[in-house]
Amino acid sequence: MMTNFWCPCATVLLCVLPQTNHAQRPTGSPSHDVQVIRRLDGSRLGIDSADALARFTLTRHGVTGAQIAVVNDGRLVWSAAYGIRARGDSAALIGPRDDLPMQRTTTTWAASITKAVFATYVMQLVERGRFDLDTPVASQLQQPLDAYPAYREKGRVLVTDAKWQRVTPRMLLTHTSGLPNLAFLEPDGELRLRGEPGARYRYSGEGINLVQLLVEQQQGQPLDSLMQAALLDSVGMTRTGLVFRPAFADDIADRFGAEGQFLSKTRRNPARAAGSMTSTAEDLASFAIALLNGKVLQPATRAMMLTPQVRITSSAQFGPGAEVDTGGGSDEARRAGLAYGLGWGLLTRTRYGPAFFKEGHGDGAQTYLLCFARRQTCVVILTNSDNGEFAFRALVEGLLGRVDVPWTWEGYTPAQIAEARKHQ
Repeated sequence: MMTNFWCPCATVLLCVLPQTNHAQRPTGSPSHDVQVIRRLDGSRLGIDSADALARFTLTRHGVTGAQIAVVNDGRLVWSAAYGIRARGDSAALIGPRDDLPMQRTTTTWAASITKAVFATYVMQLVERGRFDLDTPVASQLQQPLDAYPAYREKGRVLVTDAKWQRVTPRMLLTHTSGLPNLAFLEPDGELRLRGEPGARYRYSGEGINLVQLLVEQQQGQPLDSLMQAALLDSVGMTRTGLVFRPAFADDIADRFGAEGQFLSKTRRNPARAAGSMTSTAEDLASFAIALLNGKVLQPATRAMMLTPQVRITSSAQFGPGAEVDTGGGSDEARRAGLAYGLGWGLLTRTRYGPAFFKEGHGDGAQTYLLCFARRQTCVVILTNSDNGEFAFRALVEGLLGRVDVPWTWEGYTPAQIAEARKHQ
């Protein structure tokens, strides 16, 4: 029996299941000389056991397709793909077609992990003296915000608020500007400041897209071109792009709902810093390795990016709890030292040292990236399924060991996921 991994089931035997349509045999491992994953507590997990854990977890939760990559000591030690990237007729242009398997090369919507990769690119500009984090955005833009076509309607109320003149790129990257998450979720579709700029954490995709607008204005190129040249190509992310590329068309993941139903093909365009990137788990592992090894940013710049800018004291990241300031945060958030840096969530007090993370939520795309800096250990999970988030905790703790992650604050308990679906 395989007894060397944690499993969310009653007996170890239940974890070793026959393969199913939901979780197929991985397409292979990039490091055939590595036979084990070294978990954070020093225990070792055999590759066959990791595969069994993944197959069981993904099958149990009905995850249509997934990619998983694990980094130990700054190198990729295991990568696998499971399930399908496209199903039957949804994969065909003309006529019926068999299901297409998820592969390690399948480019998959990374959703909001885009935000953290974009923030890293912004820090490259800061490092080179080409971007200012602390001059207000309104002062740096060439025109008033509502003069730009994308903000002509949704920005007209915001520009009348005197507090808008104080919002800086640093606030936008740390989610402390006071802006809502997305304007289209607001009752009137307008952007408004919900609080004092810089006062507290409030997640805002709109804020990240505003930084994109400023970057594009100052650098004179669209974001996808800028990031491709300066960051993605430089670390070998060959299956990653901010917009749909025809070269990806034959190996790109469609997206599926909670019942396994087809939701959408993945053709993200135009580039959106808040969430348009498609990638692979291996590409994102390569990015994390390059970041940890000082090949993306100089150590001082990386330290600035991953230094807490704001302590998080809300009871939840999303939903009603996001507006509840508990003063000290939840118990699990306090234990982990939950904070936010520039574009990255931070765990400052884990038993294994500081960690940085970013999760992604989208229709038919649930994604997760977590790295422990001192151990240079990471896990990347990309799924093309609304059910992916059910699997995150079992996969992370099975592959890395029990970790101080604020799962409840992130909204990853089964009850929270079910409740969130009622309001989507």
